[in-house]
Amino acid sequence: RPALRMSIMSNFILGIDLGTTSVKAVLLAAGCRTVAAGHSEPTAADVSDDRGIKAKEQDPGRIINAVNRCLAQLPGDKLQHVSRVGLTGQMHGVLFWKANSGCDWSNGNYFTPRDTSQLVTWQDGRCSSEFLSSLPKPESHLGVSTGFGCATIFWYMKHRPQFLEDFSVAGTIQDYVVSMLCGLDSCVMTPQNAASWGFFNTTSNQWNENTLKAAGFPIRLLPRCVPPGALVGQTHSAWHGVPAGTPVGAALGDFQCSVYSCMSSPADAVLNISTSAQLTFAMPADFTPPDSPQLESSISYFPYFDSSYLAVAASLNGGNALATFVETLTAWMKELGVESRDPCMYEKLIGSALNQESSDLMVSPTILGERHDPLCLGQVTNISSSNLSLGHVFRALCRGVVSNVTSMMPVEHLQQAGVRRLVGSGSALARNEVLRQEVERAFPLQVVYGQNADSAVGVAMALSD
Repeated sequence: RPALRMSIMSNFILGIDLGTTSVKAVLLAAGCRTVAAGHSEPTAADVSDDRGIKAKEQDPGRIINAVNRCLAQLPGDKLQHVSRVGLTGQMHGVLFWKANSGCDWSNGNYFTPRDTSQLVTWQDGRCSSEFLSSLPKPESHLGVSTGFGCATIFWYMKHRPQFLEDFSVAGTIQDYVVSMLCGLDSCVMTPQNAASWGFFNTTSNQWNENTLKAAGFPIRLLPRCVPPGALVGQTHSAWHGVPAGTPVGAALGDFQCSVYSCMSSPADAVLNISTSAQLTFAMPADFTPPDSPQLESSISYFPYFDSSYLAVAASLNGGNALATFVETLTAWMKELGVESRDPCMYEKLIGSALNQESSDLMVSPTILGERHDPLCLGQVTNISSSNLSLGHVFRALCRGVVSNVTSMMPVEHLQQAGVRRLVGSGSALARNEVLRQEVERAFPLQVVYGQNADSAVGVAMALSD
């Protein structure tokens, strides 16, 4: 019996997703793709900006604190039998740190950040259209937008050059965690995250070093790239019960991992609605992306696994648009002298919209613009005296989130690519029945919802395959 129990307990893969608003960790039983345990924690990591530069930053200390709280809730006996660790997380953003002093380890069991910057996230808006147009043209099929790592570094070069002198390493938040776990003095990155920074050629899997050097870019901050699925080191200390010496994979993109967790056929498309929203399907194996950015196209091609690509309509506006509406309602009530901290407000809005099966109110929820059209902001139209109830407004807002994505990648485009089934995933879609109803109305396809469709599961699956 003891020998049998040890064989059952001996192989779990730990997958961790460092998201925009929360951290999730899962233990996947290797070989059978069964989630043995999982837990998520909110990060509450946003840092307020009073500098007037449209910055969107997060405190890495709060993010890592959420990781520590999350892992503390997983079964200790299973953590002791983790055979691999995989990290994924929010793409595009950049964190800076000092080599060899990026964190402090406490009793060999967990670490806290030290000598790091704030995380400049994918939602950062400091790089204006004028600033972006002044940058060199990337030798890549992917353009560069505000919130992309290389664009942010260019901004610091122009506005705060001394800031960059204080740090020797840069990466995404998930790359940082990998470096700390393995005790690396540099950053190792996969093409999934490198492409999200800009100035990376996914065909050659190389940075545009000559172009960047000519522009005075600090090449020393560019991570070294390895293929998705590569192991880059081992835990150099025990970590929440995970043994020292456990292999750690190079960090992957959260979008790719979310897709990997639920796309089971070339005839599948995946619609993910979490903080933002993405609609995607797999391109044929022989697909080669264009040589240069298609700046006005709403469809991009993201590197996936095994040198393949995903066609992606990546919207900046998803669950964050719904959250902004809830926050706005709360602020209005406060202005009226009505203090409301109702934790069920979101659920009540869903309930009111479920009672309003349709609405002729039209809401375009693009409050953040879109990367292919930054100046196209939100609108509310077709307002009448009969469609101003909360049910009408929230129903129209949910429909607008879905309609915006389908305007970026029309259903006809999916059908021409041979897509026959839509797999829904993401936290906003999971908790919002109105959103699911609008998805099912918008897509004349079989619609299913992935039970384990999330990035933490996906990164664990990628390391187990």
